[in-house]
Amino acid sequence: MESKAPRATPAPPPVSTPKVVSAPTPLVPESDAPRIAAFAHLHDYLTYARDIGASDLHINVASPPVIRKYGRLAPLPRTPFTAAETEALLFKILTDEQRRSIHTELALDFCYILTGQGAYRSCIVKQRMGWDGSFRIVQSRVPSFKELGLPEQLQRLTEFNQGLVLVTGPNGCGKSTTLAAMVELVNQQRDEHIITIEDPVEVNFVPAKSQINQREVGSHTKSFSQALRAALREDPDVIMIGEMRDRETVSLAITAAETGHLVFGTIHTTSAARTIDRILDSFPPDEQAQVRSMISESIRGILCQQLIPRKDGNGRALAMEILLNTQAVSNLIRERKLFQIPSIIQTGRQQGMILLDNSLMDLVTRGVIDGSEAYYAADKKEQFLKWAPRIDGIALEA
Repeated sequence: MESKAPRATPAPPPVSTPKVVSAPTPLVPESDAPRIAAFAHLHDYLTYARDIGASDLHINVASPPVIRKYGRLAPLPRTPFTAAETEALLFKILTDEQRRSIHTELALDFCYILTGQGAYRSCIVKQRMGWDGSFRIVQSRVPSFKELGLPEQLQRLTEFNQGLVLVTGPNGCGKSTTLAAMVELVNQQRDEHIITIEDPVEVNFVPAKSQINQREVGSHTKSFSQALRAALREDPDVIMIGEMRDRETVSLAITAAETGHLVFGTIHTTSAARTIDRILDSFPPDEQAQVRSMISESIRGILCQQLIPRKDGNGRALAMEILLNTQAVSNLIRERKLFQIPSIIQTGRQQGMILLDNSLMDLVTRGVIDGSEAYYAADKKEQFLKWAPRIDGIALEA
C-alpha cells in the first residue's frame, strides 16, 4: 500500500503591522491649569493665547474661554463665564467712545493694542445670553515670504508697476498675512508711495525704502470705497485694500490698476476662476463686457490659499492655487471662457502656475498632510480621486 505524503501545513497569514499614529500634541498643556485659574483680566487670556501660538481667543457666555490653534478649538481649564463676567472682561478694554457705539450698534469691530504684546483683531457682539468677544492674534511683525512658505513666483507679482493682484480664500486662511508680506517686500525693495486701507489696521508697517500711509475703516474713513477714492488723489504708487467687499470698491480697484497703480486686495473666493466670476457678478449685466475687458488687461495674478492641518499635528501647511496672467488667460477672460482657466493653470506649471488640487497632492506626496484632509479641501473631488483613488489606505468614493 502506497503511503501518502504528509499534508503540508499551510503558512500562517502575514501579520500586518498596525499603522502607528502619534497623538497630536495637546493644544493646552495640563500643566498650565494653575496659571489659567489665576487669570482675572482679559489681558491675561490674550497674552496666554499669544504665548502658546494660538490664532484666536473666544470669550462666550456659559462657556469657558476657548482658543483656536492649528485650526482646532480647545477650551481652557476654567469654569464657564457668566453673563456678568463676560461683560466685565470685554467692556474693560473699551474706550468711552467704543462703549457708546456698541450700546447703539450692538456690535463693534476694532483693533486692540496690548502694550508689550501686539495687536488683536477684535469683535464684540450682543447675543441671546449676553456679550461675546472674538480676538484674532495679529503677528507683531510681518513674516517673510520664506517663513510663510510662499513660492518665488509670487515675488514677481510685487515687481509690477501697475495692475491688480488678488489674494483669496476662506476666513482664517492667512490672506491678510500674505498681503502684508507682499506689501512689506515692496517696502523693502522699492522707492514707492504705499497707501493701505484696512479694517482694522493690523500691522504697523515701518517705512524702509517706501513711504507708507495706513488708513483704518471706521477710524480714519467711513468705508473702503471712500478711502480708495481719496487715495487716488494722494499720488500713490501702490494701494493695498484689506477687503474688496462691494461693487464700488471693486470698480475703483480695477480703475486704479488700469491707471498706473499696483493694487493688492483680498476676496473671499476659493479658486481663480470663481474669483473672476465673483468680480463680474458684482456688476449689472450691461456693464460686464466692459469690466471683463478691463480685468483681462489689468489682472496680474490671483493666489487662492488654504491652510491644511499638518499630519504631525503641529501647525498647518499652505496649499495654494496660482494663476498668472498670460495672453491665453487674458483671451479666456475676454471671451467668457472662464471654465477653461483650470486647464490653462494645469498646463502652466513651468510658468509658476498651479491648481489647488495639485498643490494638495504635492503636500500629500511629501508626507506633510493627511490624504483625507487633502480630499476634503480639494476643489474638484471627483477629479482628485482619479489622481489618487486610494488615500492613506482608505478608498474614498466621489
